[in-house]
Amino acid sequence: MASVDECRQALQELGARLSANVAEAREKLKLDRTLACRISDLDTAFHGRLLDGQLVELADGDDPNAKIAITTTSDDLVALVRGELNAGQAIATRRISVKANPFDLLKLRSLL
Repeated sequence: MASVDECRQALQELGARLSANVAEAREKLKLDRTLACRISDLDTAFHGRLLDGQLVELADGDDPNAKIAITTTSDDLVALVRGELNAGQAIATRRISVKANPFDLLKLRSLL
């Protein structure tokens, strides 16, 4: 099981990767939505904002009113960010749950 710090670091790495490819990410994911990432096996969460293809304002704690909510285990989050877990397959097999409105899901799919 990955630690809370490893999960935080994985999300920061994801944010850095999106920032490094901001033009491409902005083109694929042009929206402004609050985001919650809930880690089920650690009973913890992180929240932030997806803003024009970037992950910003990342902080500890849940946002129960987030427009996009992702729930997964610590190991699956780390594997997903490292590219060791295919997001589409993880969603299909319910290793990752994503709750968002249908239009946002279509936009998020472009990043998978």
